[in-house]
Amino acid sequence: MNLSNKRWFQVLVGFILVFLLIYLIYTTRFIFDPAFKYIGAVAFPFIAAGLLFYLTKPIFKLLMKYKVPKLISIFLVFILIIVVGYVFTIFVIPIAQDQYSRFIKNIPSMIKGAEDVIDYIQDNQKIIPKEVYVTIDNMMANLQTYFEGFMTFLLSFITQVIGFVFSLVLVPFFLFFMLKDGDKFIPFVTKIFEPKKASNLRNLLRKIDHTLSAYIQGQLLVSLSIGIMLFIGYLIIELNYALALALFGMMMCVVPFIGPFIAVIPALIVGVFQDPMNVVWIALIMIIAQQIEGNFISPNIMGHVLRIHPLTIITIILAAGSIAGFIGILFAVPFYAVVKAIIVHFWETYQDTRKNKEDALI
Repeated sequence: MNLSNKRWFQVLVGFILVFLLIYLIYTTRFIFDPAFKYIGAVAFPFIAAGLLFYLTKPIFKLLMKYKVPKLISIFLVFILIIVVGYVFTIFVIPIAQDQYSRFIKNIPSMIKGAEDVIDYIQDNQKIIPKEVYVTIDNMMANLQTYFEGFMTFLLSFITQVIGFVFSLVLVPFFLFFMLKDGDKFIPFVTKIFEPKKASNLRNLLRKIDHTLSAYIQGQLLVSLSIGIMLFIGYLIIELNYALALALFGMMMCVVPFIGPFIAVIPALIVGVFQDPMNVVWIALIMIIAQQIEGNFISPNIMGHVLRIHPLTIITIILAAGSIAGFIGILFAVPFYAVVKAIIVHFWETYQDTRKNKEDALI
């Protein structure tokens, strides 16, 4: 029996060769250090331009559909980005920054209020075990340390963001060429293959493009929608720092599934000190926003392209967070979606090869 003709043997050999290649790259990684440094230098502007590319792609295609010349379409897209950025900078950021500053100044009084509540409970509840008092005292004693640690992390994060801002200079150039030559990428990659393999590879690249487009456009539009709904709800209940809290909620909702739970925590903290009844109203606002998003917005924006189970999302986010921190959390789900699209494509191709031995790629 000739094992080399067996499909399972060929796949097994392929996996062995892939892992061997990974091991060789790892042992000789010093050779690739310049390449990794180059990739690290262009990673942020490339990713930022990619996000803008997928966000503005529908507008760009609409302009091209109405026979607007490509360069003029790109110019109009850039004008739109500049206008949106200008409006956000002039009308939104100053208000949010003022509310954030007032929130930071109010934190000591909030901590004092929490200590008063704990003291009241200790004075009026004799049935609570002594160990609980000790735990509470330790937490309150270390509360300032926890807060200082959080502020140190926040300042470090802001410093990294400022470093990224310098890379923003390259973003317009990347975005320009993505819009201008984006339609040439797939033909350029596939032209070296024979027609049947090229057709299969084109299908794969289109699936990846469709997956990324659906996720990026969908997730950011969903986050924007939730942020607007939270802002309206916070204004209705007259919650302090409504705009800053809604913006925080909008940014956290970029993280799938667990983002909304994180988004509501600062609002609950502010609400309970303003009026304990606000806890109920804030929870109700988030539930309503989640129901509207889950039943109306997400199905129409993202459709069923990703089809990822919530338990899978939680597992991916937890694993990515432990490996690569917050950046890993942001990119884990789209990375998984792309890998899933590739695996499904190759599996479907493999299924076809069982009927037609001359099929492409496998």
